[in-house]
Amino acid sequence: MNLKTSPTTTKDNLMRKIATLALASMIAVSGATAALATEYTKGVVKKVDLKAGKVTIIHDELVNLEMPAMTMVFKTIDTAMLDKMKEGEKIEFIADRVKGKLTVTELK
Repeated sequence: MNLKTSPTTTKDNLMRKIATLALASMIAVSGATAALATEYTKGVVKKVDLKAGKVTIIHDELVNLEMPAMTMVFKTIDTAMLDKMKEGEKIEFIADRVKGKLTVTELK
């Protein structure tokens, strides 16, 4: 039995591979764009605990974490951030989960 592939079959396979790669590229780009589009959240520093390395923030909605506005305690990605925060100060920040802990990763 002769199982040679026709030029049409080879062309169809090539087109499927190209379509699959294009779709994968689009998904990768949309994911990267979403990561870059993280917005700063407004908040007010309620308490800074240097010893524990944490800050309590009364914040607006955390869109990227799907959390409503509330008061929460966060770790910071860098303890030097805590030195920049003062109780009662209005801030803009980005928070994310780092090793399962809610963490301030950027501060304006």
